[in-house]
Amino acid sequence: MSTTAVLVIDMQNGFVHPEGSLGRAGMGLPDAEPTIAAIEALIASARASGLPVVYTRHVISEGGPEMSAAWRQAAAPAMAVEPRMLSHGSWDARIVDPLAPAAGDVVVEKNRYDAFLYTDLEDTLRGLGVDRLVVAGVLTNVCVESTVRSGLERRFDVAVASDATTAYDGFREPSLTAMGALFATVAPWSELVAGADDPVEVS
Repeated sequence: MSTTAVLVIDMQNGFVHPEGSLGRAGMGLPDAEPTIAAIEALIASARASGLPVVYTRHVISEGGPEMSAAWRQAAAPAMAVEPRMLSHGSWDARIVDPLAPAAGDVVVEKNRYDAFLYTDLEDTLRGLGVDRLVVAGVLTNVCVESTVRSGLERRFDVAVASDATTAYDGFREPSLTAMGALFATVAPWSELVAGADDPVEVS
């Protein structure tokens, strides 16, 4: 069994679809379409190589009572146009169609930036025999970086697909630089999957 898994963070309608809550509120992420395309290619390559694909979905109750006051303030414009922003069972919370999970893929629901916090993600990965993660998704400097840092602390070798993640202007590159300095290997997805059976040194 391979020790590498692809971890796709929060590629949901609400975040990256133009009709999702962020898009309708004028808060759409830059490069959402190229990011979806890159992750679609990454997933196809992973499946062809027999690597497990694990998704996270950020799912909250209506109005986001689980989230911090700062999060609710930042998300207020999106919740104004879509009161069910990322709510359980909503279209907004679904993973975008081009990246829809296939049979055998794992979906982990979360309500914190760190996908390991209060979820069974670590147990799931250990059960799959995984000790290396190739991480993609959104937002680079929020849920991706929080999960990458947490994964390293849990003794996973972590890599970030630099061309398969995006964030608001001014945040993506500094986040990739910070992760590459101490927490993860940062490279285009094709370089990370090509050596999926080889151990990766954390920078």
